Amino acid sequence: MRPNILLILNDDMGYSDLSCYGGEMDTPNLDRLAENGIRFSQFYNTARCSPSRASLLTGLHPHQTGIGVLTEDDSPDGYPGNLNDRCVTIAEVLKQQGYRTYMSGKWHVAHDFVNVTPTWPRQRGFDRFFGTIAGAGSYYQPNTLTRDNENIEAEAEQDSDFYYTDAISDNAVQFIREHVQHCPDLPFFQYVTYTAPHWPLHAREKDVQKYNGRFDRGWDRLRAERMERMIDNGLIDSSWRLSDRDATQPEWETADNKEWRTRCMEVYAAQIDVMDQGIGRILKTLSDVGQLDNTVIFFLSDNGGCAEVLAPSSGPNLAENLLIARGQTRTGKEVRFGRQPGVLPGGEDTYQSYGVAWANLSNTPFRLYKHWVHEGGISTPLIVHWPGGIEERGSIRHSPGQLPDIMATVLELAGAEYPKRYNGNDILPIEGTSLVPLFSQDMRDRGPLFWEHEGNAAVRMGAWKLVRKYPGAWELYDMQADRTELHDLSSQYPDQVREMSAAYDAWAGRCGVIPREQELRAIGARVEKEK
Repeated sequence: MRPNILLILNDDMGYSDLSCYGGEMDTPNLDRLAENGIRFSQFYNTARCSPSRASLLTGLHPHQTGIGVLTEDDSPDGYPGNLNDRCVTIAEVLKQQGYRTYMSGKWHVAHDFVNVTPTWPRQRGFDRFFGTIAGAGSYYQPNTLTRDNENIEAEAEQDSDFYYTDAISDNAVQFIREHVQHCPDLPFFQYVTYTAPHWPLHAREKDVQKYNGRFDRGWDRLRAERMERMIDNGLIDSSWRLSDRDATQPEWETADNKEWRTRCMEVYAAQIDVMDQGIGRILKTLSDVGQLDNTVIFFLSDNGGCAEVLAPSSGPNLAENLLIARGQTRTGKEVRFGRQPGVLPGGEDTYQSYGVAWANLSNTPFRLYKHWVHEGGISTPLIVHWPGGIEERGSIRHSPGQLPDIMATVLELAGAEYPKRYNGNDILPIEGTSLVPLFSQDMRDRGPLFWEHEGNAAVRMGAWKLVRKYPGAWELYDMQADRTELHDLSSQYPDQVREMSAAYDAWAGRCGVIPREQELRAIGARVEKEK
């Protein structure tokens, strides 16, 4: 019997936030998946939401799909910001193999958020869709809320109890129940894509209060404590040194506005907690309908913790230009935008981010964040759970992997063939390698891995990682001895730098990576045109 596939992706969560990866959050349902499945310690995303989604869905590198940065249209000199017709999604492939396909949550791989286009979920292989087309928004009243191809924002506006994370979970549950009722003999693919814990910091007070005092020890002690737990759990090597606190941030003991600062992290934790509760409801439903053992479940995050700092002046751009915020609440109250120490986040009338220091905690033990391709930007937890196919439960796999591997893995599990043509178009060859052999044993050998986002670039070959923070120079690290990237060896091994940078250049040319300077000119031209 072919297994069902449940692919769960969350948004802007750091490598070590989950309890089973060392964090302070209560995530019993994800912990249970880890205890009865496997965890990956060196799995990688592509450092940003849209590119990660494009890569995950297609088995390609994001530049090959048309989404190299985000979903803005910067063509002809930049990326078009739409999934192109040279890629095929997991849903499109599995649908041709007799699977029913469902999606609940954030899409964010289409340029047009308002008008139905060939790059919306229903048009890219999903039989049913509930969620948002845009990349972020209010959890109480999200813009671009859609069911199938119909805008349903009014549903949230009229429901005083609406909370987007719960709605994503509840619709995923509904799709499973409807599938079992109407298509009991067919397998399903379900893509559940939470916006949690992406800003804004929105959570109901009852969920936030659970974390009251949880983070009062501050980011310095908490980073050290996470590091200890991760070593004890076998996720990281005890020889690696914890990266320094971000140099722009104060020691916790000297930080001001501690009540507001801890409140930011409490709301962030509550967002993850509510997501975990919803995953619990999905798991219970799978169990209730007798499908849990035959469902392969993947959980991962689209990038590392996010250090973006929202300013009080950001409101008009977020609400009017980007369509990812509301200027007023459902009751007509003005939304207070940006990080303001006098405004405690969580309520519908706030719109804040949790800031650099807490993102630094989220990415323990690594440095840097979303956007960058140092380990803090690209390292994700990956949990795989499959009672019917994974015997060695609770173990950790240290073999490196990245997002295109998910497509290759799903196709092997489903017995499906990756197409050379689809809808009359030639499809680019898949870039990923199946993870199925790792379900039974760890295997460290792996071909090279590549990344590029906004000029930040990296290549990993075996234990070596060559990485660049744009517009800086290449840095070289030994991932076995120094995965926290504290000892740059580029001056000691210039031949290694030349070999790996040449491999990167060849990959970038083959995969359509646009030089950052050219992309910046294209972005500037678009901005001028939009004025």
